[in-house]
Amino acid sequence: MTEETDKRSIPLWLALLPLLFLITMLAASVSLFSDNSSYGPNQIALMLAAGAAALIGLYLGESWADMERAMVEGISLALKACLILLAVGSLIGSWMLAGTAPAVIYAGLGILDPSWFYPAALIICALVAVSIGSSWTTAGTVGIALMGIAQIMGLSLPITAGAVISGAYFGDKMSPLSDTTNLAAAMAGSDLFAHIRYMMLTTVPTYIITLITFVLIGLNYQPQGVADSSTVLAAIDSAFYITPWLLLVPLAVVGLIIFRTRPLIALLAGALLGGLFAVIFQPGLVMKIAEADVLNFQAAYQGVIKAMTVSTGVETNNAALNDLFATKGMAGMMPTVWLVICAMTFGGVMEAIGALACISAALLRLAHSIFGLFASTVASCLALNATASDQYLAIVIPGKMFSKAYAKRGLAPVNLSRTLEDSGTVTSVLVPWNTCGAYQSRVLGVDTWHYLPYAVFNYVSPFMTLLFAALQIKIRQALTQEPETAEQP
Repeated sequence: MTEETDKRSIPLWLALLPLLFLITMLAASVSLFSDNSSYGPNQIALMLAAGAAALIGLYLGESWADMERAMVEGISLALKACLILLAVGSLIGSWMLAGTAPAVIYAGLGILDPSWFYPAALIICALVAVSIGSSWTTAGTVGIALMGIAQIMGLSLPITAGAVISGAYFGDKMSPLSDTTNLAAAMAGSDLFAHIRYMMLTTVPTYIITLITFVLIGLNYQPQGVADSSTVLAAIDSAFYITPWLLLVPLAVVGLIIFRTRPLIALLAGALLGGLFAVIFQPGLVMKIAEADVLNFQAAYQGVIKAMTVSTGVETNNAALNDLFATKGMAGMMPTVWLVICAMTFGGVMEAIGALACISAALLRLAHSIFGLFASTVASCLALNATASDQYLAIVIPGKMFSKAYAKRGLAPVNLSRTLEDSGTVTSVLVPWNTCGAYQSRVLGVDTWHYLPYAVFNYVSPFMTLLFAALQIKIRQALTQEPETAEQP
């Protein structure tokens, strides 16, 4: 017998077994360790689930070498995400040392009103993400500043995180600069701008619902322990030299990405620019971090590198600000990098043993109607976000799998590309062990389970696309459509 004939196809119940095991282990981790579950217990749960999947693979005749290769390939897919995480960690540290983040907070305290803060955060993040095409960069720059302002104002951090994420993912979806937007259009075979116009049909109503929700929350939410802004501003002034010039750093990063600089390059450039501004505008802090008496090249280098790589803090006469101005640099991102690696290991084994293909095929068999086809696509995207732990795979695999089914139904490719975005792109951030969920929870400092109820845009989006499918609203037919480059929704 050949190795190929020794292999057996995996039944659905066996394909689901590692996923059910993982969910049980993750639930136990959260129950026993609460907010500390992402610092080790979740990673162990993912590795144990990967081990369970590997045992099933061996039982089915898969070779260990093939499964190991799939693990490595899965991890390689996430290396870009890991590098961006490290770049954001260094950026946060250098921006805090430079006084850039405190300057943004300083300006925000004078402009933003607590009653309208949540909808303002939603709108600001949406505008930034549309401009730069990246939800990750939006959260890692503007989002961090908004979280700091919310903490000082005594506002809810989970609600603020939900507003930041909702706005960031709306902008990411609607931006022609977004990699996921381009990927969804490419996988479905639709024109990019036709895809964006068609997405507006479901995305704009979802965004309006989200905006109304945050307006109502803001009008009814009572801040807890609101700080006296004048006292806080004085404390910031005492610790940092605040000047509008510091705002050039985030503006430079936004400008780089608008001009299509790769996000990793833009973030690293922002981190280095923050280090330069720290030496220019905050020399006293740089010397303190470096434990030096004079500012020379060695002290400047040590202070900036420490801020970018390890835990540092800036002392003020306000205890709340001391916590806010403490950063962990690249080192603070390592638990998330660990989580991403473990998640992609699990996803790689699940793909190698045929479990992902089996689950997706089962969902495709349920598509007996147009609504069933849309519902199967949504379910497939959600399942892959939970099992493969990567939003790109949650777009690529269903895109490949369902494209022929949509064509056979006489549906235009934009139906598939929109559904991939409404369910694959935006729900990735709702899964704690997905690369997106892990990134956002670490950068914003709020556990995924805590911000999930307030990520309104992200969980309403798949329901909106299903509602349009169920009511047959604007379901575009392939045979009667205009050429896609000339389409209007």
